[in-house]
Amino acid sequence: MSAPLPSALRTRFQRYIEEGLSGRAAALRLKLSPATGARWGRAIRTRGHAEPLPQGRPKGHGKLAPHRAFFEELLAQDPDITLFELRDALIAAEGVRVHHSSIASLLSRLGFTYKKSRWWPPNAAVPG
Repeated sequence: MSAPLPSALRTRFQRYIEEGLSGRAAALRLKLSPATGARWGRAIRTRGHAEPLPQGRPKGHGKLAPHRAFFEELLAQDPDITLFELRDALIAAEGVRVHHSSIASLLSRLGFTYKKSRWWPPNAAVPG
């Protein structure tokens, strides 16, 4: 998705609307598409301004958001549990089917990380 057009352009557009021009006429003066003019004109009439709304999906409203506490509890019980085991536990307990990568995304947003650890003891000579 592209970035919204600048606020200065939107302010100039709003001034033209307040002077009595239609959305399409104001758009033609500013060399915008007629559809943008109609959309911004409608926004000015309903909201009072043409500032851009937040883009993208709202945070925290995914399929797994209601099950956050469930995953935190499972990870507190067994920190070495795999994604596939987490997926199967969610299916068994809640009846929700998701891909294991969705669970990985949720866990990374919650701050859980996977870090490899070496199997040899510290201060031991590394075979080389």
